[in-house]
Amino acid sequence: MPLLDQPNYSFDFAAHTQKFVEEYQKRRPDYEGYAGEIANLLEKALRARKIPYATIEKRAKGIESFRKKVSKQSREDLALPKYLNPLTDIEDLAGVRVITYFLETIEEVDEVIYELFDVREKLNKREKLEQTERFGYQSVHYIISFSQERLKFLELLNYAELKAEIQVRTILQHSWAEIEHDIQYTSVETIPATIRRRFAALAGLLEIADREFQAIQAEDRQLKALARQSVLENKLEGLEITPDAVKAYLDKLLGPDARVTDASYSFTASMLHHLGFEDFHEIDVRIVEYTRINLDKDLSTIAWRAKQGQIMKFETLLLASMGRSFISKHPRATVNDFGERYGKAVRRLRQAGIDVGKWEDSF
Repeated sequence: MPLLDQPNYSFDFAAHTQKFVEEYQKRRPDYEGYAGEIANLLEKALRARKIPYATIEKRAKGIESFRKKVSKQSREDLALPKYLNPLTDIEDLAGVRVITYFLETIEEVDEVIYELFDVREKLNKREKLEQTERFGYQSVHYIISFSQERLKFLELLNYAELKAEIQVRTILQHSWAEIEHDIQYTSVETIPATIRRRFAALAGLLEIADREFQAIQAEDRQLKALARQSVLENKLEGLEITPDAVKAYLDKLLGPDARVTDASYSFTASMLHHLGFEDFHEIDVRIVEYTRINLDKDLSTIAWRAKQGQIMKFETLLLASMGRSFISKHPRATVNDFGERYGKAVRRLRQAGIDVGKWEDSF
């Protein structure tokens, strides 16, 4: 007869806990390596698919956290432990957390997880909270293991029998979880009424904020698409000067340049505002004549005595159009020898017969 079935048998919780804590201490490096491999796979997959995320965290459960979990009693029978075989029964000994910026990304990460791993279980905390009419942090939890296909790689064979937990949540959901954990109320019933009301109000605000961030992202995408379309159709009047619109405009005007960074387009948009332009129509009207000249003569090569990239070609068109007012109003006008260098460029353009500064008085 098994010991557990013998009458008057008393389970030794202390010995049980100590035994598995010692065993887990020996095996913990395996779980650390397992979490690291999972995190690496997720990072590579998300980058390959250009799915943005804030951070990916990985960890093996701490020894003291493991000890507390192993020493828990079973809800069905308080005389027995919750986990008879903790190293098999506890499924989050290796853990990875993906923190995203937007709610929409959680669904994209979900697809990646199902592609990369065997998903044993999926729990949406939001659905559970709604069913129990409770508030708390929202996230999606997965219990996963490596697929047989993945285990063909020899370096992963050591993890064949292991399971891990992956959590996916937004930054705001993560902030809530960290604060809730720090306050350490184990259930809604134990929270003082005044704090419970404030928690409930804050939960609503965070959910609204998450949705609003998602709506802002969607609107931003729509505006960028509309701006690119307006540039293609030459509908420039009233078209707001933004980095994405600057790129679309310059790609059409001068041809694409893969060397130009997003930061350069951001600075160029800022520069155009600094110079006094309000939309792309104002820009186009002032440089159209010089753009035609540029088809026969590369103005930037004349001005700078060497071939230039997209941004400097555009700046040269503005310099030819605006003359000295471009130099004086440029956001870098007082930096080092900016005025001297651009002044020489103006003289070279004039020596080449270019009518510089036709629109100087309009600024």
